[in-house]
Amino acid sequence: MILVVLYLSGGVISGLRTAANIVTSPFTWTVNEIARPIGHMFAGAINYSDVVSQNQKLRAELGRAEFKANEAWAENRQLEQLSTQLDVPFVGSLPTVTAQVSALSPTNFAATVDISKGGDSGVMVGMPVVANGGLVGIVTATTPHGATVRLISDVKSLIGVTFGSGNTSIVVSGQGVNNGLGATSVPLTSSVRAGTVLSTNGLDGGLYPPGLPVAKVSKVTLTPGAATYNLSLHPLADLRNLFYLDVVLWEPST
Repeated sequence: MILVVLYLSGGVISGLRTAANIVTSPFTWTVNEIARPIGHMFAGAINYSDVVSQNQKLRAELGRAEFKANEAWAENRQLEQLSTQLDVPFVGSLPTVTAQVSALSPTNFAATVDISKGGDSGVMVGMPVVANGGLVGIVTATTPHGATVRLISDVKSLIGVTFGSGNTSIVVSGQGVNNGLGATSVPLTSSVRAGTVLSTNGLDGGLYPPGLPVAKVSKVTLTPGAATYNLSLHPLADLRNLFYLDVVLWEPST
């Protein structure tokens, strides 16, 4: 051990103080530099949570805009005329209730989500649900403060749709969470092709009002000798990123 006694202008004591400062200053610097990132980390965690929440809300707003854009595949006049003929309200005039997704329950075959609004907000079984650019599903169960929505990808899902001039109606079925949608028995006389947008037909007794965008045709298959097409479809709604949904306050009987 080496003892250094400093005889400077301040004397021995002054020298010891200076030495102490030299020894302790690096330690103080180290503590400060360590503490700073920790503080930033906690602040970052709080800010990150806010950013995630804001992003989810922005995604919901973008989804609503995409939904409106997808509705444009048919003119409003056509939908209004169809609504008048079927005695059901035009979807553009229907009120909605916005709900947050509280739980996801997807499996290979069944696909449902739970939402934060229920009977007390006017949500009822049978009401359609839209988000992220298209139809998401239908309400299958409710409580006063929540509801369960069956997604259109569920294998039990069946949706009556039309396209183009609306003269042809087909049934779209869910193929499972990761398998998209499908349709069979599409007449050869129809002008359906890849890229065609399908929308709910609103036929009497159907589960949905007319004009809700459902899916886009990704592939048209014709089996040799068959009299109809088979369709592979891609949902217009982004079913993988569901944070906020809009329940359309519409019932088949209205």
